[in-house]
Amino acid sequence: MMNKTLRWFGRSLVVVTALASACSKDATVAPSSSATTARGVSRLGGGSAADRLPDLTACPQLAAPEGSTLVLHAFGIGFQIYHWNGTSWGAATPSATIYADAGGNGEIATHFAGPSWQSNSGSLVVGTVANRCTVDPASIQWLSLNAVPSGVGVFADVRFIQRLNTNGGLAPATPGTVIGQEAKVPYTADYLFYNLH
Repeated sequence: MMNKTLRWFGRSLVVVTALASACSKDATVAPSSSATTARGVSRLGGGSAADRLPDLTACPQLAAPEGSTLVLHAFGIGFQIYHWNGTSWGAATPSATIYADAGGNGEIATHFAGPSWQSNSGSLVVGTVANRCTVDPASIQWLSLNAVPSGVGVFADVRFIQRLNTNGGLAPATPGTVIGQEAKVPYTADYLFYNLH
């Protein structure tokens, strides 16, 4: 009887610890097991719908490099910020929160100028645009970015990023009225973070 009680208590403690870890703001969201997928790209985890590798039929130039592993599929909700320079709205600066799901649950990181992503777990990754693709003319382009990580955390080994499934975020269609005028345009996007092996 005592052995059964101890086994039950031990299992319960493991479950509670796992749930507490998964629910903490600073928890690493990336799964720990690995699965191989098509085109020589792997993904971590068990293959949930959120971790599915994207269909890039319309934008093959955005594909992750051969041998990449998908570390994290996250969702950005925020703004593309534009400033009127007298002749155009200029380049956008992102300001977004990166979440574990499209519903805005499980805050993972902050996305800002660079473009940069600072994780709640302490790591930073800075991207450089490699390729672009216009899928929806009413939304910002899909991108692939080469990445340089620093620090310890979920982004520590990230070397490649995709911004996909964008919605909104384009510069205003009408000119600004004053130089320096700011326009914050809402957008959402999927962000996929890869390491390279």
